[in-house]
Amino acid sequence: MAQAMLKSSLQGELEIDVEIKAPAKKFYNMFAVTPQDLPKATPENIQRCDVHGGEMGRVGTLITWNYVQDGKPVVVTERVEEVDPMKNMIKLRVIEGDLLKEFKSFVETIQVTEKKGGPGGVVKYRAEYERIDENVAHPESLLRLCVEIFKDIDEMLLFNE
Repeated sequence: MAQAMLKSSLQGELEIDVEIKAPAKKFYNMFAVTPQDLPKATPENIQRCDVHGGEMGRVGTLITWNYVQDGKPVVVTERVEEVDPMKNMIKLRVIEGDLLKEFKSFVETIQVTEKKGGPGGVVKYRAEYERIDENVAHPESLLRLCVEIFKDIDEMLLFNE
């Protein structure tokens, strides 16, 4: 279920919850510990992930993503802003790349919670952003891409259990 919240005409937030069957900690670790494995889970969406300028799981680490959005290749570099392994949460800020052609700022938060009373969990994805002007669309297509990626990761984690 996607929700859009507008802070002003150019600022906004989008969030979505995606149910998964894989264990929450394993799913979280794909983003916080081994993001370079994500292209194996979803090769049609993520072509490459390079970790540099630090160590995964630590604030300040840089991650460069090569992915496809709306049929076009996209490259962005994000800095890890916050990591909380106890809450299975990671927050990333886009610091360079294609997204900054349309957005002044773009921050993503991924948090994975265990499902009560059973296997699996819920991935909450949240994007906080500021568009450069009114002509830039809100990033709903990125939200749809994240759902596809999350489902592919879930499938890979279940297959490799």
